[in-house]
Amino acid sequence: MRVGVLGCGGMGNVHSSKYSQMPGVSILAFDKDAEKLAAFCSRHSAERAASVEDLVDDCDVLDVCLPTTAHVEPVIAGLEAGKPTLVEKPMGRTSLDCDRMCATARRTGTLLMPAQVARWFREHRAAHEAIRAGRIGRPASVRMRRGGGAPKGQWFLDHAASGGILLDLAVHDFDWMIWTLGPATRVTSRTVRLGQTIEGATFQGDFAQTTVRFEAGTVATVVNTWMDPAGFRTSIEAAGDRGLLEFDSRSNPAIRVATPGGQRSENPYSPSDDPYHAQLSAFLAAARGEGLAPIAPEEGAAAVRLALAAIESAEKGQPVLVTSPDT
Repeated sequence: MRVGVLGCGGMGNVHSSKYSQMPGVSILAFDKDAEKLAAFCSRHSAERAASVEDLVDDCDVLDVCLPTTAHVEPVIAGLEAGKPTLVEKPMGRTSLDCDRMCATARRTGTLLMPAQVARWFREHRAAHEAIRAGRIGRPASVRMRRGGGAPKGQWFLDHAASGGILLDLAVHDFDWMIWTLGPATRVTSRTVRLGQTIEGATFQGDFAQTTVRFEAGTVATVVNTWMDPAGFRTSIEAAGDRGLLEFDSRSNPAIRVATPGGQRSENPYSPSDDPYHAQLSAFLAAARGEGLAPIAPEEGAAAVRLALAAIESAEKGQPVLVTSPDT
């Protein structure tokens, strides 16, 4: 299978390092930066396409790893050409972009899968499965945390382009919440942004705290930061009417579930597990017709809508209703 990788930056390199480990998979690549493209092809033993159009024509499946604002047109081109397409998170910069991609996928009948890799991290998958299986009863509240230091690329800190921390980073948590807890209805978010000055202090990273209410009644809070010099950390705490689930990547690699019947710690992670490899393998299997894609395009769009509602809430300083495609 020939994978067309569009975008030879960070995620393009991550994806291609996994594709190169898979038997029967070759890589064709394009980037408008010729120097970056040449280095990428040398690093991954990839062939070089002359243009986006040639990449789409000559690949079997398309993997779009461009900056978020540049997703929509090549994704639509790939779908129109009948090429199963993976698009990096966040799926799009606007709800309209996401809706256009979803509509094209439905009309053409071509596979489109958003790359929401947090679902393949074993502890996040295990927590999802435990909650969905009712091990803590009906979930009343969920608290999550994700973040570390500020990303190196200045593009990430350009909120007009990347959407900032709420779209580029928190979208992982928003996707996990919707996947686990169901549709969201209302969101309240507060942020401290790069360059913002408060009481004489100028901040050099982004921070957001967001509360989400869901149709099922669950209330979830997520803290996202690009201000933590101690390094990257994720955590989950979910409280239900029959127990409590906890995970913290920094203090304990295990998930702990406590119920009136006792406590149990489980380590769902093996050093051989690689969430990116698992995600891309699932995409290629779906492209070969070996089952449905694990994530539908509408799910990627729902995570983006929640992130955009959180951005609106932070800007307005008030709660915001989460829209659906029909509203």
